[in-house]
Amino acid sequence: MSRDSSTFEWSDLDKRAVDVIRALAMDAVEEAGSGHPGTAMSLAPAAYLLFQRFLRHDPTDPDWAGRDRFVLSCGHSSLTLYIQLYLSGYPLTLADLKSLRKWGSLTPGHPEHGHTAGVETTTGPLGQGIANAVGMAMAARRERGLFDPDVPVGESPFDHTIWAFASDGDIEEGISHEASALAAHQRLGNLVLLYDDNHISIEDDTAIALSEDVRARYEAYGWDVHHVDWTVNGDYEENVAALAAAFEAAKAETARPSFIALRTIIGWPAPNKKNTGKIHGSAMGAEEIAATKRILGLDPAETFIVPDDVLAHSREVSDRGRALHAEWEKAFQAWRSANPERAAEYDRISARHLPAGWEEKLPEFPAGKDVATRAASGEVLTALAPVLPELWGGSADLAESNNTTMKGEPSFIPEEFQTKEFPGGPYGRTLHFGVREHAMGAIMNGIALHGGTRPYGGTFLIFSDYMRPAVRLAALMRLPVTYVWTHDSIGLGEDGPTHQPVEHLWALRAIPGLDVVRPADANETAVVWRTVLEHTDRPAGLALTRQKLPTLERDGEFASAEGAAKGGYVLADAEGGQPEVILIATGSEVQLALEARETLQSQGTPTRVVSMPCVEWFEEQPDAYKQQVLPPGVRARVSVEAGVALGWRTYVGDAGASVSLEHFGASADYKTLFEQFGITAERVVAAAKASLIKAGVKDAGRGSTTGN
Repeated sequence: MSRDSSTFEWSDLDKRAVDVIRALAMDAVEEAGSGHPGTAMSLAPAAYLLFQRFLRHDPTDPDWAGRDRFVLSCGHSSLTLYIQLYLSGYPLTLADLKSLRKWGSLTPGHPEHGHTAGVETTTGPLGQGIANAVGMAMAARRERGLFDPDVPVGESPFDHTIWAFASDGDIEEGISHEASALAAHQRLGNLVLLYDDNHISIEDDTAIALSEDVRARYEAYGWDVHHVDWTVNGDYEENVAALAAAFEAAKAETARPSFIALRTIIGWPAPNKKNTGKIHGSAMGAEEIAATKRILGLDPAETFIVPDDVLAHSREVSDRGRALHAEWEKAFQAWRSANPERAAEYDRISARHLPAGWEEKLPEFPAGKDVATRAASGEVLTALAPVLPELWGGSADLAESNNTTMKGEPSFIPEEFQTKEFPGGPYGRTLHFGVREHAMGAIMNGIALHGGTRPYGGTFLIFSDYMRPAVRLAALMRLPVTYVWTHDSIGLGEDGPTHQPVEHLWALRAIPGLDVVRPADANETAVVWRTVLEHTDRPAGLALTRQKLPTLERDGEFASAEGAAKGGYVLADAEGGQPEVILIATGSEVQLALEARETLQSQGTPTRVVSMPCVEWFEEQPDAYKQQVLPPGVRARVSVEAGVALGWRTYVGDAGASVSLEHFGASADYKTLFEQFGITAERVVAAAKASLIKAGVKDAGRGSTTGN
């Protein structure tokens, strides 16, 4: 397309298609009785222009690897996307639009990845989509670096553009700052963000809460900034040619991300509700819809009408998509022929398959040496680097503390920003998110959604709170992202209660579909990393220690660390194999349970210790296995975890007890804290005796005497 807007063609059929989009948005929300018609109406020309003229996509193959990606960060305006999918020829029907927000429909209130073809990510929580788009752009560059790094920009089958639409709400959310700043720093020239600058949110005029110069903000980040104002002449003129020129200029910019501020009037051309908060998030009402349709030259008595010629014209984009797909396929096959080894690796990674024998690279840790599980995790990552090129990641400015840097691997960074400590280049492997946990979580989601690589990211467990919305969305979308959360308890010590997680383990376990994994020693850490990587349909969070833990001797009375793959296993059984009490522990507290077992058994109480690194994995096991580990007949049980007990009550039962921490921590060395707060082997023994008594075990809690 020419950059000269004077040659831009916008036919009568294009104009009618845009008006049909507006009518469909009004009708769908009215039929649903709720929804967001206004933005879908005012963004109709922009969305139609993008899907018809600029977005590289093939509606007959929504998963085409060479496609551009489109992210609707303002997910409340789901009809902006749904109507384009329908008009373009994706497997979405007019009946689906009529079923907006209804049970079982393909058009839920907010777009859901994996539910509706053509939806690249689940959006709704504002700002997340912007960060997802940043992650997709980063993943596209990393993938190109893995498979086709040497050809000029624009000449590789791995080159494509990430497009995103955002609203005032997206821009206001703090995550947009974190993600946008990092996008500029990374020089993501394959990213284009359109900002719908309509000055309206649910509370009406955004002047009540927003007065910053958004364009100046993005210029300060270092974005390529464009401005298209459809109100510039005092009237409202949808200058689609100007927007097309901005799209083209943004796509041509390859050295930095592009930002297009599009000034619109929300709900245009509704005579009474346009430019008001009323049209942002509620049905317009029959009278206003009728009046709007009359302005558009449509029959107000008709609903969900799409003229045949408009639909046929819109669906011509499928022909364009198939032609682009065929052209790309030729280039892709030429690349495959020239790079058979890279092509084989591409096929493996795309299928989310692990290479044969990869697990043989996992380190084994000798017994007797004290190793923090964060350090063990770092050794695992370094060992896996040569065999899993798809695995990459870093930290939110805590690499040294999180042990997230694969030794010897270059950083993913424009060359001008590499440092003495972290050399690298645009196709590097070590990610540096900066102090941006909110964005890190959502960027990792974007990386996983894009495909071609597998991300991990680290911070302290306490700051998982900053990541929680993105973690929840990863679980909702079943994305294989891994969180390396270190400093997992009061065991981090002197930093004090602001940094000591207390409620976090069970708060995270409450998220459906998230695996929370807290290994007991270095060898459990290696096993759980292997298990996490074998799962390709869910996120996982590793909760790892700062303090060193003993590496258990597994050849004698302690079971193999392989049991950790099942989430919970009998680490040390009772003498004779018939326990009177079971101690269930995780992470650094497993050693306390083992000490307590020695005491209890010396006093005549057969005691079993169960290491439970992952409740979620344990719950997936067959009932027979779970009953073997936790026999229902053994009612005397104690959970041991340096956090709130909350969910452990499910496992210890009515006669059980919990050694836990039901309050915030304090600033001191970790040994003092565990002693002062009663997270000790002695307290575990006392809790076991109390549980034995409550369970009605004969002579329980009394122990044996020496006869003196």
